[in-house]
Amino acid sequence: MMARSFPLAGLLRLRRIHQDQAAGELAAANAALRARTADRGTAVASLDRSLSRVDSAQALAAVAAARSSSRSMLRELEALETRSRVDQDRAQADFSAARARTISLEKLEERHTAAVHAEDLRVEQLVLDEIATNARRPKGHQP
Repeated sequence: MMARSFPLAGLLRLRRIHQDQAAGELAAANAALRARTADRGTAVASLDRSLSRVDSAQALAAVAAARSSSRSMLRELEALETRSRVDQDRAQADFSAARARTISLEKLEERHTAAVHAEDLRVEQLVLDEIATNARRPKGHQP
């Protein structure tokens, strides 16, 4: 007789918890990457709009300083975006691995459920066969 409950149910629950955690980390990494990309896009757009009119040496020095500062800020934003992309790639790989581990157990669970169902049908058929055999026997005749 086969065990009715899936013997690895506890492990499957644990794998699903790990998969859910990995999915949450992936969602957070995706959000962070979108935010960094938007920040960089905003900074680039702001720099594109900041065409300054230079009418003195002092204004030229101020524009040069502002542009230098902006380039530095843009490099920092690009570095943050790159780091966010690396984090997102790692989170995607972690989620994919967690999902693969869960899928393998889910397939085992499906096979177990199918085997239990087949066993139930086999036992039911034996009972029906026994009933049919007993119904065909004459009432006074017993083996």
